[in-house]
Amino acid sequence: MANDTLEHHGDHIDLDNSVVNKLARSNPKVAILSSEAKLATEAEHNMSIRDAISRYPKAVAWSILFSTAIIMEGYDIVLVTAFFAYPSFQEKFGEPVKNGTSYQVKAPWQSGLSNGARVGEIIGLFINGLLAEMFGMKRTMIGTLVILCGFIFISFFAQNIQTLLVAEILMGIPWGVFQTLTTSYAAEVCPVALRGYLTTYVNMMWGVGQLLATGVLRALLSRKDEWSYRIPFALQWIWPVPLIVGIAFAPESPWWLVRKERYEEARKSLRRLTSAPSDSELDNTIAMLRHSDEIEKELVAGTSYLDCFRGINLRRTEIACIAWVIQAASGASLMGYSAYFFEQAGLSTTISFDFSIALYSVAIFGVFISWWVMTYVGRRTIYIGGLSMLFLVLMAVGFSSLAHSTAANYATGSLLLVFTLFYDITIGSVCYSIVAEIPSSRLRTKTIVLARIAYNIQGTINNVITPDMINPTYWNWKGKAGFFWAGLCFICLVWSYFRLPEPKGRTYAELDILFEQKVSARKFSSTRLNIFEDVAVVSLEDHTPVSTEKTE
Repeated sequence: MANDTLEHHGDHIDLDNSVVNKLARSNPKVAILSSEAKLATEAEHNMSIRDAISRYPKAVAWSILFSTAIIMEGYDIVLVTAFFAYPSFQEKFGEPVKNGTSYQVKAPWQSGLSNGARVGEIIGLFINGLLAEMFGMKRTMIGTLVILCGFIFISFFAQNIQTLLVAEILMGIPWGVFQTLTTSYAAEVCPVALRGYLTTYVNMMWGVGQLLATGVLRALLSRKDEWSYRIPFALQWIWPVPLIVGIAFAPESPWWLVRKERYEEARKSLRRLTSAPSDSELDNTIAMLRHSDEIEKELVAGTSYLDCFRGINLRRTEIACIAWVIQAASGASLMGYSAYFFEQAGLSTTISFDFSIALYSVAIFGVFISWWVMTYVGRRTIYIGGLSMLFLVLMAVGFSSLAHSTAANYATGSLLLVFTLFYDITIGSVCYSIVAEIPSSRLRTKTIVLARIAYNIQGTINNVITPDMINPTYWNWKGKAGFFWAGLCFICLVWSYFRLPEPKGRTYAELDILFEQKVSARKFSSTRLNIFEDVAVVSLEDHTPVSTEKTE
């Protein structure tokens, strides 16, 4: 970093605008748009949460509608793993154990079914990165919902475990689209004040889907026929049709329209997202979006997947990817296998599902608490604090499993509830905000896609080793798996301290400049930056300075 761009004042660092002036001289649109963009940026910085909700109620509603699609993935992911503890499913798709008195789905098939959706999701993620940029978020979402309706038939009519695996792979493709499109849409339709809340709302929809799946299975546990597992598959048809109808009326992301230089359409979309905006407010906001887009064009011109690994975007891609990997590498797989984990830890099937219902209820409650915490605490602090707490809880899970008693079994289950609460207050929720805020606007969808692929790769590894850890016919670690995940959690904590920056309260243009100037992750929150101060306004004809604006 050039020394002339930083000035130290106690605990703060001031960043001057030499880089912005260079961009303004090389691209006159940066300076031409500065005046109106400055007004919109100041309005966003001064906007309280209450003001933001009042000004952007329709943006909140449309973002919530898009995020509802995640319920389907959360539902099925838990459905399949919970079936491993489901007597009728075990008898249909498993093998006899204990002299034929009970059944177990073999660990390799458990891994295969769990990873089938992951494989499909990776395919869907790559497709989403291309389709969303080409056709927009709205049309991409509607198309994948239509396709999902057909794939659900395969899981519903599956008569063997091989067909079920094919169904999981195919359904994973649209789920891969939902995983990133929902987060990207939330990040692009809301102001800075609401960005963290609407992106983390996606995590709540995961929890809702998981809770619904566990509740449905618990209600059908007394059934002994094939409908005990076919009815849960059939219930997946509830979601796509209403979502298709609702999203058909949704506005397209104004950021996407600006990137396509369809400015009048972006203005109309923005009007549909805000509450009674004036023409000047719309003009200022569009200018802010165009200003950010022009800055990013100068910093990194391309919008391909390769551009995510070039220049300053390499660091942004690393942060987004590892931040999402941390979700999967810090013990979250124990929650995904909760019913099966509780059963193998020594609890009855009924009590195992009751604990799982409590676990996913706690997860939803944790998201509400995270919203309150995010109002006062930065993303980086929440992440580091959360990983510290998860490390301690996982160690306690491991130690509690060393005592072989009923009380120890209940202690293990209770600790997993505590783990879930801390997880969803911290990294489970805040991760969605981080991966949406860190990428550049022009590469946001593709960076989130790469981050989710990294998460799915870690999730695939988890789905291979976690069944082996807790399956009584394989490693049979039971609660001692907590020690393993505690070790990985500590590694994640170290990375977060040195590499995770603080994006809270920053506009996308400000984040662009902070990354371009290679500001240390630990200095992001203390760096003072005004990207509109001392920026020369230039003529479109000759690129020569014609005036200067200075903020007192």
